[in-house]
Amino acid sequence: MIINQTIGNLSENPSAKNIDYLDLEWFETTKRIQRKKTRLGTDIAIKFLREGQRLREGDILFEDEENIIAVNVLETEAIVMSPDSLLEMGTVCYEIGNKHIPLFIQEDKVLLPFEMPMFRWLEASGFKPEKQTVKLLNFLKSNVEPHGHGSLGSSIFNKILKMAAPKDE
Repeated sequence: MIINQTIGNLSENPSAKNIDYLDLEWFETTKRIQRKKTRLGTDIAIKFLREGQRLREGDILFEDEENIIAVNVLETEAIVMSPDSLLEMGTVCYEIGNKHIPLFIQEDKVLLPFEMPMFRWLEASGFKPEKQTVKLLNFLKSNVEPHGHGSLGSSIFNKILKMAAPKDE
């Protein structure tokens, strides 16, 4: 079965149909071309034609009268941080983004795939990282270019810094 696009999401369209899940690692959700098997053994070939298409938890890949094939993002080891302020949130996001490491924002927490060197660096830098097993779902795709000459006023980092800056009295 060849899949060129998603046709909905289980969160938007709950169903009583039989659901067969395609289990994916977090990093497989951005791959445009891949071959996988569902839990029940259905062969799936994903071939997204457009750039920037990515799969999300619950995306429906196939549906007929009785069955649905949907995406399940597997849990993985991750570094989880709960910043104490917007300034700390902006700083930690900037530092991680500056190292070109994938970043996720979920429930006011900053998450990234677990790597011991990064965990130790965050600890040494005064942050409070925790190692947890979680689903990495909300990938932060930003346009942060602190060294560029583009419109930096629209970057997420500058927006965070402006929100966290003390107000003039």
